[in-house]
Amino acid sequence: MNISQNIFHHDELFTIGVEEEYMLCDPDTGELINRADEIMDLLEKDLKPRYSYELILSEIEVNTSVCNSVNMAMKEISYLRNNTRKLGEKLGFRIGISGTHPTARCKDQSFVQNDSYNWVVEQLSYYAKRNVTFAMHVHIAVKDEHYAICIANALRQWIAPLLALSTNSPFLEEENTGMRSARTMQFGVFPRTNIPVRFKNFSEYKILIDNYLSSDTIEKPRQIWWKIRPHMDFGTIEFRICDVQRSLKNVEMITAICQALVYQASEDLDNRCLLESFNMEYLNDGLWKATRFPLKSQIIDPETNKVCTLVDQINKMKAYIKDALKYLENQHISEYMDLILKNGTEGDQQLKVYEEAGFESLKQYLMKSVGYEYK
Repeated sequence: MNISQNIFHHDELFTIGVEEEYMLCDPDTGELINRADEIMDLLEKDLKPRYSYELILSEIEVNTSVCNSVNMAMKEISYLRNNTRKLGEKLGFRIGISGTHPTARCKDQSFVQNDSYNWVVEQLSYYAKRNVTFAMHVHIAVKDEHYAICIANALRQWIAPLLALSTNSPFLEEENTGMRSARTMQFGVFPRTNIPVRFKNFSEYKILIDNYLSSDTIEKPRQIWWKIRPHMDFGTIEFRICDVQRSLKNVEMITAICQALVYQASEDLDNRCLLESFNMEYLNDGLWKATRFPLKSQIIDPETNKVCTLVDQINKMKAYIKDALKYLENQHISEYMDLILKNGTEGDQQLKVYEEAGFESLKQYLMKSVGYEYK
């Protein structure tokens, strides 16, 4: 396969793309219903590129165009959410937002029939059919392939705090899983969903992809589903860490953090002070703790190798991107991070609703609390 490094060459740096995956729910019961085919058939021509299938017919993905700012990206996300809501009024569904559906049975879902997703089912068999999950992905453009590799190496240290801020999937198949992000556990059974190792350069990364293609491990580079990756189709750094969020403020927060992290890492690379090497055990332990335990959980700082908490790492990340947020005119995002540290994540909100009123009320909440208007 001819893979060109030129895909990473961008005239405009730090542009943004955001992807969100929505549950398609019965308006009355909140259960998943199959509407993806009908959505794709009903879309106007100019909106078709903004929508795509996922594995199951009760899920739809929206994606923004290339946006020059967080503000622009958020306006597009708001528009796409509202457009999907209007389609739901015609087709008899409502958007629900959670990293996993709290009661739907994985075995009851119907799968998209196309070559790409049939390949996934052939590869994963039973476990492909367990992937009823809903995520948020963020793409940020970089200067070139060298910057893409170095920055992706460096930003692995922030995977745990990013997930900790965004956990939103405590339930699966009518079970309180005990996880903060059951989505991370479910999708984690797929191969190549791990934290990647450090790459010395783009050539080493390309050799790995070529070897995977030659050995039929993958058919396309995008079938490497790491938590963070240099994206070979878009020439971006893609963050694949976070559960999807109901609040547009939280979507804005995650998007702004990702952009600021890439900006600051780029500055550090220019100044020859970018840290790229970490103990993989500590990175993986941090990911596990963010997946499973509350924010006060202890982890090991992958930079200093000292014991700290997830809260400490979130605050460290906030300090790391402070100047970048200011430069990018998103300094207000720090307040949103503080609110989560004070009040908990969207997953904590789910647990509270469930404890007070059970699953039926929770399913209604996951539809009714979706944010549509960006201010």
